[in-house]
Amino acid sequence: MNKHIAPKITLLGAGPGDPELLTLKGVKALQTADVVLYDALTNEALLAHAPEAAIKVYVGKRSGEHSHSQGAINQLMMDYALNYGHVVRLKGGDPFVFGRGYEELDFAASYAVPVTVIPGISSSIGVPALQQIPVTHRGLSESFWVITGTTTNGQISDDIYQAANSNATVVILMGLKKLAQIVSVFKAAGKAQLPAAVVQNGSTENEKLVVATVEQLQAKVEEAQIEAPALLIFGEVVSLHPSFKNIIKQYAAIS
Repeated sequence: MNKHIAPKITLLGAGPGDPELLTLKGVKALQTADVVLYDALTNEALLAHAPEAAIKVYVGKRSGEHSHSQGAINQLMMDYALNYGHVVRLKGGDPFVFGRGYEELDFAASYAVPVTVIPGISSSIGVPALQQIPVTHRGLSESFWVITGTTTNGQISDDIYQAANSNATVVILMGLKKLAQIVSVFKAAGKAQLPAAVVQNGSTENEKLVVATVEQLQAKVEEAQIEAPALLIFGEVVSLHPSFKNIIKQYAAIS
């Protein structure tokens, strides 16, 4: 290691996809980066904030496309910090919401390299908000769950079963592949008529939205050809979306 290099790491949340949803503090961190390590779910437009001379390294991390293991990313991050200085680890959403940010922080701490965390707008809150769906609303929802759709063992999270039995808004990340199973959980909890939504590529130009009841959700998602990355929202708050009123009218006309 060069004695004049002061290694440091910034774990930076890039937000849900729209490059303008990066925080001002995040912009300033990128402007002082020597190296940027970025994920698949971060918008490459953000790299323009980094100096032209900064090294930009794509490290993948998307479902079915793990170009680097977490261990390899940890080591890469550390090697760049020790040899170049300031490494900005740019992660989609927020680093600490299913972003494995703490694992990277912990690894850096084992080398006594200082780490700064800059939160990002998590898609779990930001994407529903952009669709004018509040995750909490007086009289409809007093709390919300944010759950991963698929756990490390490939099964759906046990928390989904508990959440489906609550009155909370349930936001599920990385759950599209398990949609049929998740829908069956909500139906089993007596929630077949619960409003639900699926948002693909939330906050970006190629965003897609499906709003339906739990019972109709899977068919509507297939019809719209929704693909990952997509976020699932279950709860009475989805009824506040303007298009839901049309759905109710359609069902009333059919019945």
